[in-house]
Amino acid sequence: MSEKESKKVVILGGGPNRIGQGIEFDYCCVHASFALREEGYESIMVNCNPETVSTDYDTSDKLYFEPITVEDVLNIVEREKPIGLILQFGGQTPLKLAIPLQEEGVRILGTSPDAIDIAEDRERFRQLLEKLSLKQPPNATATSYQEAKNIASKIGYPILVRPSYVLGGRAMEIVYDENSLKEFMEKAVEVSPKHPILIDKFLEDAIEVDVDAICDGKICVIGGIMEHIEEAGIHSGDSAMVLPPYSLGEKIINEIKEATKKLALELNIQGLINIQYAIKNDELYVLEVNPRASRTIPFVSKTIGVPLAKLATKIMIGKTLEELGFVKEVSVKHFAVKESVFPFNRFPGVDAVLGPEMKSTGEVIGIDRTFEMAYAKSQLAAGQRLPLSGTIFVSVKDKDKPSIYPIVKEFEKLGFKIYASSGTGKFLQSKGINVKIIPKVYEGRPNVVDYMKNNEISLIINTPSGKKPRKDIVSIRTIAVNRGVPLVTTVPGAKATLLAIKKLIESKIEVCSLQEYHQALKNS
Repeated sequence: MSEKESKKVVILGGGPNRIGQGIEFDYCCVHASFALREEGYESIMVNCNPETVSTDYDTSDKLYFEPITVEDVLNIVEREKPIGLILQFGGQTPLKLAIPLQEEGVRILGTSPDAIDIAEDRERFRQLLEKLSLKQPPNATATSYQEAKNIASKIGYPILVRPSYVLGGRAMEIVYDENSLKEFMEKAVEVSPKHPILIDKFLEDAIEVDVDAICDGKICVIGGIMEHIEEAGIHSGDSAMVLPPYSLGEKIINEIKEATKKLALELNIQGLINIQYAIKNDELYVLEVNPRASRTIPFVSKTIGVPLAKLATKIMIGKTLEELGFVKEVSVKHFAVKESVFPFNRFPGVDAVLGPEMKSTGEVIGIDRTFEMAYAKSQLAAGQRLPLSGTIFVSVKDKDKPSIYPIVKEFEKLGFKIYASSGTGKFLQSKGINVKIIPKVYEGRPNVVDYMKNNEISLIINTPSGKKPRKDIVSIRTIAVNRGVPLVTTVPGAKATLLAIKKLIESKIEVCSLQEYHQALKNS
């Protein structure tokens, strides 16, 4: 038996692909396989998705096209006798198997299943944050409607409710009242009967931040800090993100770095860690910690020019960050925007509004020297054709009216015509904006749908109101998607769109290869 054959490692993939399960995890699995080959190990991939690169015949030394279940994995382990298993690259699917596999005597490489459990178990996680003096939004767990109702009245609405151990924010909702909570609890029991419902105070109008870092148990290096363009409450897989942050001050960025390092070292992370934070009134809150590769790893790796998944794999088989030569955070001189791509045009009638449940099926990156142009490139790549002139239709909920006014005013200055629904239109008129008020779909014609069908609307800004939006609003969003009219459903998204359009009017798009950006980072 050759030395390579005696050193086998099994990598668990993400399983079948579905909405809410990013293909980004596959990138990590493939990089893990390449890293093992570089280090002289035999790589054994376990995955059952024919559309992935990890299941290509030449990616790994061996491929088991099998379901990601405890039974199937144990059969493979018994046959192959690997030195251990890597499961932090396939998302939540293999992560759930960490403790059952360890109980069966399988060696888990990298971060210990106990650390994974601390991050998933509410009570243990709360104790960890208390020990490190870090804040989190008020939260609790409930196993019945009555319990959930009592918790909600104590911490106050709105609340974010979700079953534990689910992927892609499945069945996650922001609940504003008791009736919606009752509805959610009736549905949620079917999703995850063995695990309690997690209830968090929802921080309205907070800025959300994602951090990816790599740790070898002794040193933790930040890969990237990404500021979400949409406010907290939009699933991180759906939100547009910018690296480096474009509106955060140095003080809060240093706080984020400090908290990330504390958490990674306390959990003794061996490999990758992803942490989601929210910032409200200059206070930093920890939303969740994922002791695994996140779906932003490919984005961060490409932006900073460092293959984080490869390095993490080498850490899991015993290398240190010092040996790998990655001990200092890369200071990025350009802006990279990750934008999500949605399948709404494949699902007629589905509301094209973003929320805590993940709906995207892919993502694109826009890179440029300025944030505005990077955002513009990301929108164009995702299929949003940003208009440089024309008519904008605006209809926003009451809470958003004051913050949409300066954005609409800027659009008017750029020469755009403004159409609006009655409520939004009257508000904008009272502020001195020249607005044409058009009837709601059921009030008369020509309405916004007619204008869209006549190709007279260039952009729609429409923020959702309430848990169950009116049918006419849903139909506006659906027709916008079907007809390829750019649609923005959040105020921060509208602001970023304005900045991008302004930049496109002022200057030409310049193209620069990824390698050139990486070279500039090396030279700086």
